[in-house]
Amino acid sequence: MATEDKNRATAAAILPLVGGAANVSSIAHCMTRLRLGLHDRSLVQDEALKAVPAVMGVVEDDTYQIVLGPGTVARVTPEFEKLVEAGRAEAPAPAAAPLTAEELAAQGAEMRAARKAKNATPFKLFLRRIANIFVPLIPALIGCGIIAGLNGLLVNLGWLPSVTPALAAMASGFMALIAVFVGYNTAKEFGGTPILGGAVAAIIVFPGVANIEAFGQKLSPGQGGVLGALGAAVLAVYVEKWCRRWVPEALDVLVTPTLTVLISGLVTIFGLMYVAGEVSTAIGTFADWLLSNGGAGAGLVLGGFFLPLVMLGLHQALIPIHTTLIEQQGYTVLLPILAMAGAGQVGAAIAVYFRLPRNESIRKTIKSALPAGFLGVGEPLIYGVSLPLGRPFVTACVGGAFGGAFVGFFNQLGDAVGSTAIGPSGWALFPLLDGNHGLGATIAIYAGGLVVGYLAGFVATYFFGFSKDLLAEFNVSQEAAATPTATPDPATTATASATPKEPAAV
Repeated sequence: MATEDKNRATAAAILPLVGGAANVSSIAHCMTRLRLGLHDRSLVQDEALKAVPAVMGVVEDDTYQIVLGPGTVARVTPEFEKLVEAGRAEAPAPAAAPLTAEELAAQGAEMRAARKAKNATPFKLFLRRIANIFVPLIPALIGCGIIAGLNGLLVNLGWLPSVTPALAAMASGFMALIAVFVGYNTAKEFGGTPILGGAVAAIIVFPGVANIEAFGQKLSPGQGGVLGALGAAVLAVYVEKWCRRWVPEALDVLVTPTLTVLISGLVTIFGLMYVAGEVSTAIGTFADWLLSNGGAGAGLVLGGFFLPLVMLGLHQALIPIHTTLIEQQGYTVLLPILAMAGAGQVGAAIAVYFRLPRNESIRKTIKSALPAGFLGVGEPLIYGVSLPLGRPFVTACVGGAFGGAFVGFFNQLGDAVGSTAIGPSGWALFPLLDGNHGLGATIAIYAGGLVVGYLAGFVATYFFGFSKDLLAEFNVSQEAAATPTATPDPATTATASATPKEPAAV
């Protein structure tokens, strides 16, 4: 089957299982998941969805998320959108229902409110907004990070000296202006005019701020970085909304943008840049101190608890921290340690494969998901293997802890291992690695951490990941399990019927 037909077939298989086109209110996707807004969650057939070959799992949050994996989700989503549009065109109006429109609306509002109350705690909503600001920037961070790594290799080897300056410009251009993009996305996320958020954030990277003094110090271009841009854009949104309420409509087009940029800009220059700069410096200093002094212990905790953070959605809070470290140091020292959680997951999955030799279904899932796991995409293994089994999820965290401790130990010795971008993990992180003692040493330490994570995850899961009851429940053939439901053998039935029954004991 051609790739395009395969993607269309996947989309066609998913659509009826989420209630059809009429039940889909919004469609979006991230790096691995198709994210759907649904009118009625009760129409979704979860188990049937999980059985679709391309579906690696489902996650329910403020949106219904179908895990398809990197690459696949970007190709299936357009096909899904086409099918939804076609479905709406064929059936523009819903079928008549016994409920009135008011009752139907009230029922839908009640269901949405219950779902949101379940998932939308203020902290999680805040983290989701942070993710919505930074996740769209990840493709550019990855592309520029890989170019930066290639440029560093060419410079070290002394090759193509006429090309390396151009590569440096390509790699650094986005990072030099990342504050503008953060400001744009922040204003968009908080309900303001995106370009005004970008305009206020652009003040931070403007070279002319070097001539301005604040708190008795000369400002420097880029001071405050993405945190300053985030704060400046949020302030701009509130100023803009205030203006929209009080400025007459006839003057709105002139006054509102002017006051938004003026007020927010002055606060940014004479307050936010300095404060955010101090916070950013503190983050960098703390990260260096943590790994220099905590070393293996810090790596153990970070690597061991990252998978639970991902499950709770709290890992999104780390995105601005990673970005700040990349701005300051050229790389984030936290990501390679956190990536060890994926290594522990891979090791645990391999152990499950050997511990359940009779369970063809789980072994098939592991074989199909392992390549993605080695490349740092852990969701298929998490949702398809370790999490449903329970204990193997814990032992996978143990593997991540040991891998993180290995990388953290070398950080304590002075060998910093960092990543020039965020997003990739596992083997996919190799092109983005950077450090303070040469690329060879950095790659060797990171590779050693992966090996330790694989081995620790495997050993912990193989020996401690299964209780006797768990093995008895899951180490069975699916075909054998289905045998009792088959039609009984006539001879056996006849024999059983002819055998006299013992009288009940009195």
